[in-house]
Amino acid sequence: QVQLVESGGGLVQPGGSLRLSCAASANIFNFYAMGWYRQAPGRQREFVGQIGSGGKTRYADSVKGRFTISRDNAKDTVYLQMNSLKPEDTAVYYCSAQLVAAEGVAYWGQGTQVTVSS
Repeated sequence: QVQLVESGGGLVQPGGSLRLSCAASANIFNFYAMGWYRQAPGRQREFVGQIGSGGKTRYADSVKGRFTISRDNAKDTVYLQMNSLKPEDTAVYYCSAQLVAAEGVAYWGQGTQVTVSS
């Protein structure tokens, strides 16, 4: 069992920045990918981005150019740097761990609220 604990959420004004962290209880070095998803009220959970074990990243079109995912294998932590935040980025953000390529997300964090509002 792997526990994922997100932190760093909060209230920010439009155009502002936040950095989310996701600390894992296991060594993430060999995990296929670590990812971020979000869920806004009344909407389905959606993919935000992910980072592979080799450092390759991919992002949803809605956040491309504004959000950056990075990982620190020594700390078993993944980060989501969010810049130029918009009100439509308001959601609960979830960290995820995909252990192998052939399977989907194996573990989820509990989520952290991000609210973008003036």
